[in-house]
Amino acid sequence: MTGPTAPSRRPSGMTGLMIVLAGQAISILASNMTSFALSIWVFQKTSSATDLGVMQSAFTVPYLLLIPLAGVFVDRYNRKLMMMVSDLTAALGTLSIFILFATHQLEIWHFFIINGFIGLGSAFQWPAYSAAITTMIPKEQYGRANGMMSLVQAGPSAIAPLLAGALMPHIGLTGVMIIDLSTFLLAIGALMLIRVPPPRQTVEGQAGKGNIFKEATFGFKYIFQRPSLFGIVIILFAANLFLGFPNSVQVPLVLSRTGNNSVILGAVETAGAVSWVLGSLIMSAWGGLKNRIHGTLVGWSFFCLVGNILFGLGRGLGVWIPTSLLCGLGATLGNASSQSLLQAKVAPDVQGRVFAARRLLTWAPDMFTPILGGLLADHLLEPAMQSGTGLARAFGWMAGTGRGSGMAVEMIVFGGLTITALLAGYAFPAIRQVERLLPDHDQLPGAADTRPD
Repeated sequence: MTGPTAPSRRPSGMTGLMIVLAGQAISILASNMTSFALSIWVFQKTSSATDLGVMQSAFTVPYLLLIPLAGVFVDRYNRKLMMMVSDLTAALGTLSIFILFATHQLEIWHFFIINGFIGLGSAFQWPAYSAAITTMIPKEQYGRANGMMSLVQAGPSAIAPLLAGALMPHIGLTGVMIIDLSTFLLAIGALMLIRVPPPRQTVEGQAGKGNIFKEATFGFKYIFQRPSLFGIVIILFAANLFLGFPNSVQVPLVLSRTGNNSVILGAVETAGAVSWVLGSLIMSAWGGLKNRIHGTLVGWSFFCLVGNILFGLGRGLGVWIPTSLLCGLGATLGNASSQSLLQAKVAPDVQGRVFAARRLLTWAPDMFTPILGGLLADHLLEPAMQSGTGLARAFGWMAGTGRGSGMAVEMIVFGGLTITALLAGYAFPAIRQVERLLPDHDQLPGAADTRPD
């Protein structure tokens, strides 16, 4: 008979989280360098906003279709292992692009297939990381931890375009991708060093057990049975439906207005990333508003006002840089607040499934809005704004009538619709009063005394 298992000496808590995020930061930096270079390569090949939209949808569709099943695996099995799956899949996708490019066989359609493959693996990432935070640190630190996660995503973006631009003349796209592939080893190695404690077992978790179909649908039932969560999902669905249109045309808008100037695009993207860094630093130190629904709705509304409407009105760096430097402040507040709210209210042992269901429901428009946004720009708004028709007369005073003017109109109009959808949440008490109506997970039955050894 063996004695009790000795407690793991691997770091957990904030120390463990910081180790993981350090490895991710380096990997994300290299991946952003590759993504920046490849986006320019694709647009120069096609001059089509639609193709960029199809590439994005090729990632999103398989990602969202698999995520309910990924949520089941996150709750059933070792969450650290699930976190590694997404890194391994992304590494294989990058390796495929590298081989095709190095052998001069890379075509646009290859991105659609490879992005779909990467999307399958990435389905495990968000529910696994989000659920892991819940068991690694106390709930009072959720806002700070989510701010740190935003910082890790935003920080590398601030320097990736500039670093890629500096390295490309010397090592080329091939060299950039080699760096990217090597950093995946650091990210996976960091995960192997830390310990992710298992979640507490709750009455709600026990009720959600069963065959894989029952567990895959449990997250949806959990949300539908709680009017506050369901209301927030509806609001975020509507916001993402509208937001997908301006998101799909921002890069081609800048390239169209500047004659495919990658330096200007890099400056704009760097400014946006710096804003995310500043916002993430603020959230890491502050933790956000006590009433997290205000942070969610107001934060994202501010992002759309500055990052969509005001950005769309601009025609050069004089507007694009200031708006990019401001918009990330709202986005990080909205993102960290929304995430912290969910982590505090949902039982830890069902978070993988609930987080996955919530992402599918709120991100569903992303399966088609990037394509629709590209088509709307390429085939309706761009030709109309440059032809001197009624649309050009109506919007030309604010967006101009040259290349990129149709995409500017798309950003302005759909940015306004997104803000309207977000602020509509205040009209519903179930959403407005979610903090009071839903108990925190540590108040749920069984949460205090059923943690597995």
